[in-house]
Amino acid sequence: MPTLEPSIAADRLALVIPTLNAAKHLDVLIPALQAQSFQPGTLLVIDSSSTDDTAERFTKAGAEVIVIPRSQFDHGGTRQRAVNRLSPRIEVVVFLTQDAVPADSDTIARIVAAFADSEVGVAYGRQLPHHGAGAIEAHARLFNYPPESVVLRPEEAVGAGIKATFCSNSFAAYRRRALEMVGGFPSGTIFGEDAAVTGRMLLSGWAKAYVAEAQVHHSHSYSIGEEFRRYFDVGVMHARAPWLLERFGKAEGEGRRFVQSELRHLARHQPLAIPSAILRSAVKLAAYHCGRREARIPRPLKRRISLNRRYWA
Repeated sequence: MPTLEPSIAADRLALVIPTLNAAKHLDVLIPALQAQSFQPGTLLVIDSSSTDDTAERFTKAGAEVIVIPRSQFDHGGTRQRAVNRLSPRIEVVVFLTQDAVPADSDTIARIVAAFADSEVGVAYGRQLPHHGAGAIEAHARLFNYPPESVVLRPEEAVGAGIKATFCSNSFAAYRRRALEMVGGFPSGTIFGEDAAVTGRMLLSGWAKAYVAEAQVHHSHSYSIGEEFRRYFDVGVMHARAPWLLERFGKAEGEGRRFVQSELRHLARHQPLAIPSAILRSAVKLAAYHCGRREARIPRPLKRRISLNRRYWA
């Protein structure tokens, strides 16, 4: 477990949360943030014109809130806009999504502690399934977020497979200097701005830390249709950023390992879910390959089958 001794001063740390109609999460999220043992000097919320009281409640909680038109939200561009707004004093930026809830009072302290290693440019924490999550939903978190921390060095990453670039902005932190060195978050991305930045950092000599002791509760129960749309978007991202696969390796091997692990998990915990899991795996694979070939698909159809429909507007 990394030391909890802060590697930076609190006034050099910022927490950024993009929001849209987040009110249903705030009764849990805001108290969890206020209970953190290491409080960021800056809490910045960038809100996509919520129609509920998200902005008002975060303002009352002491956050700086920026409201942007919903049409302007962009996974990478909006996050970079937030970074650009921060004081030059900020050295580390932590990102959360509105539905990722710190699991304990040391969550922020533990992820920031990763930057005591001067080679670490990006760190991401462990995501635990929400209470009551089903076996399929829970396995996705157990597979992608194991209980052991690890630091991936650049010399180990190239050719190690696309998993080398895995990172999730649902709960991740960036050394600002490293982020600026690789050009910041890319704008105009349908998905995977975190993977793109992580890949660029690894190629630029920065290390990636996975901090298993820094934990949030965050999981999704996707329908089969939502699974298709999500993996279509992943395929589009890889089609439009081919350097990721060229430099790090293909995604198919990781997908095979996931399916094998999922079937073993379900056999122990929920055997009746195995047919659904097999169907979902087939749907995800088909959707991914559709996304990789998105250049052949008419734009109106892409908009209908994409999870990020606004991207195609």
